[in-house]
Order: sequence, then C-alpha cells, then structure tokens
Amino acid sequence: MNIIENIINSLQFPFKNWVKMIILGIILVIPIVNFIGLGYYLRIIKTTLMGLDDLPDFEDIVKLFIDGVKLLIVSIIYTIIPLIFYIFSFVFPGRIFLIMAIISTLIISIFAYMGVVNMVYHDIGIIAAVRYHEILGKIRVIGWIKYMLWWIALILIIIFVGSTISIAGGILVYFILGFWILLVGYSYLLIFQARSIALTFAN
Repeated sequence: MNIIENIINSLQFPFKNWVKMIILGIILVIPIVNFIGLGYYLRIIKTTLMGLDDLPDFEDIVKLFIDGVKLLIVSIIYTIIPLIFYIFSFVFPGRIFLIMAIISTLIISIFAYMGVVNMVYHDIGIIAAVRYHEILGKIRVIGWIKYMLWWIALILIIIFVGSTISIAGGILVYFILGFWILLVGYSYLLIFQARSIALTFAN
C-alpha cells in the first residue's frame, strides 16, 4: 500500500463505526478510564496487523486498561529527553533548550511510532517498544524516503485536523455541539493514527 492509499484508508477508517468512535471519545475524557482508550489504540493496531478492516470491539476491558498503562509507560520513556530540554528551557534564558526540545521531540517521534507497533507485534511487550535495532530494521525494509514522507504527511494531518477540532470546539464550547466536536474529533484522530502506523508497519 502506498502512502496516499494509506492516508486515505486511515482517514476513512474511523467512520466505519460511528458508535465505537463515540464510545471511544467518551472513554478518553474520563480520568483513569481513559487508559482503556489507550489500550483500544493498541488493539486497533493489532487488528490492522491481522488484516482486519473493521474497528475492534471493546471486549476484555481489563486487558485494554492494562495495555493502556503499558502504552503510558512507553510514552514516558520516549518523552524523557524532550521533557528534560523543555524543563531547561524554562529554567535557563535563551532559546537553545527550547529548540533542542522541539528537535528531539520530532526525532524521537520518528522512532516512537514504529516502536509502539513493534510493541503490539510482540504481544504488547514494553521492551519491544525500545528495541531500536528492530525498529531501525523495519524502517529500512519500508524504505527511509517512503517512511519519512509518510511521517511528514501524518504529522501535518494531525496538526491540521487537531487545530481544526480545537478551534471549532473552542468556538462552540458553550454549546453542546462544541463538546461533541471535541469528543468525537480526538477519538477520530486516535483511530486514524493507529490505523495509519499499523498499515505502514505492515507494508
């Protein structure tokens, strides 16, 4: 599947089941319970790797919750270095640390996406998410140029769609519609990302 097919498929995928997208949105806005949403993110990746073309069910909630906690741990591991630079940018004057924070965030995200899918590929094993030799090997198989073009497209879409959702939801925040735009919008983005990175890994 080429990059354009990947993006189009992933953009359309959340609409395959509006009910599940709304349920996920509700889960994501509830503290602690939102770990189930993170686990569901991994389940979408898993079912996509299995070749399935439908949104998975929310069965086995306990497993979804545990998997969500694992994803949080992996996310913390990947954000430690950028976070340190961001902290330094507030403590020390000048922009050097802020620039380093932004650059490190972008570089790490290049590997983090494939790290998360590698984690799912190895039965949600946390260590698999940071086995960089496997991650680099997978990117080489995909092709660095193709992978980077996909990554740039993904980031731009996330920024554009995320900004649109935030602006629309913010404008209508005092109306019921604003709440639903935010709720469904961020659920949509999560499903889109999970589908796209899984399709890229499976390429």
